[in-house]
Amino acid sequence: MRIESSSSRGSTLPSVTTASFAPKATINCIGVPLFRSRAARDLGCLLDVDPDVESWECLPLELHLDDFRHKPDFLVSYTAGPQRLVDASEGGDPWLAAAAAQAGYAYRCVGREEREQGWRLRNARDLLRYGAYKCPLGDRIRVIAALDEVGSFSVAEGLSLFREIAPVAGLAALILQRIVSIELDEALIGPDTVVRRMDLGASR
Repeated sequence: MRIESSSSRGSTLPSVTTASFAPKATINCIGVPLFRSRAARDLGCLLDVDPDVESWECLPLELHLDDFRHKPDFLVSYTAGPQRLVDASEGGDPWLAAAAAQAGYAYRCVGREEREQGWRLRNARDLLRYGAYKCPLGDRIRVIAALDEVGSFSVAEGLSLFREIAPVAGLAALILQRIVSIELDEALIGPDTVVRRMDLGASR
């Protein structure tokens, strides 16, 4: 599926969007997920595991300034603070911030170095492979009760609590639903990764 954007007059951002990038699942995306590039899909993965992000929308509007036109990759709504237009780009044309301000939004570019820093992107992609799963009530209660009792446990220890769904899928679903949390930046998710109840202050 291809959709032409209306970027024009020297914009450094790609002008074609596509929905063919994996992983297919999204969690907090409003509307149809459409991505201009692999970079935009990666940024969408990061938005879905950011506890400060309440929701995000793809290609939400067209910015205008004089003869320049551009559709930003995302409109991001935060649990606290104003909405922001965001592009997966090394740096937008100077007019974009001014056009966004005229439309009532802040504007930001997120470059490759920031997207790929640490292990968060790799872990987000791994989790979103299970984005279509929902953890059944019984398994969810068992996990929450165990965490309330012991405070935390490793991934390997927690997998034994799942009886109604495949354990890895169930745990990934609880992480993506922000019911439990793990450290995403320090290492790849593994048997020793620590699982905790989500900090309610960091969850919507």
